[in-house]
Amino acid sequence: MDLELQEMEEIKRLEQEQARVSYKELLAPYVRPALVIGIGLAIFQQITGINTVIYYAPTILQGVGFSEGGAIAATALGVGVVNVGFTILAVRIIDRAGRRPLLIIGLIGMVVSLVLLGVVFSLGSTSGAAGLLATICLGLYIASFAISLGPVFWLMISEIYPLRIRGTAMSVASIANWGSNFLVALTFPVLLAALGGAGSFWLFAALGIVAWFFVYFWVPETKGRSLEEIEASFRGTTVASSRVR
Repeated sequence: MDLELQEMEEIKRLEQEQARVSYKELLAPYVRPALVIGIGLAIFQQITGINTVIYYAPTILQGVGFSEGGAIAATALGVGVVNVGFTILAVRIIDRAGRRPLLIIGLIGMVVSLVLLGVVFSLGSTSGAAGLLATICLGLYIASFAISLGPVFWLMISEIYPLRIRGTAMSVASIANWGSNFLVALTFPVLLAALGGAGSFWLFAALGIVAWFFVYFWVPETKGRSLEEIEASFRGTTVASSRVR
């Protein structure tokens, strides 16, 4: 019982500390790398084209024989099943495979599928073999997103920030995520008019390559590391010293 009371008191103390955290504290030297990682992953999750691909999904399915209504229904069902299925897979393997490998492999799958989708749309037709390829690429893209940027982003922003400022830092990452979503939705019609479907997919593929380099060179592996060890790595200290506030 005493241990439970101590834990409750610790939780209350941390809640009080978090309530006093200002946004200026996120600019502390040891927090900035984690802040950049969280915001970077938040932005890349949106600007690598997830909503655009879903937008085009009914067009792709119509090209392989679906009616307009059937394509919309198939998109809702198919995208949902693939997304949920591979997200569950990611949750089951993420502690064995690690966060970085899933991000790196998933981004490769996203880039390849976006490049091929661009090729299909550059041909001017999504019927026949081209439509089948586009459908496969659509599934590959959704699956790749669902095992990488989709779930891993939300997990990593819960791991990389020091406990005291976690709530505030996660709110900044979430704002960046939804802000990027809004900007992509706002600018996509202009982008589509300027570049066309193929050019838009290739642009998102290029952004996916940038995201891959960001993950490879900047994002650390957090698998099997305690919160204290992760914080210590950003502080450049040992675990023992990182626990001293």
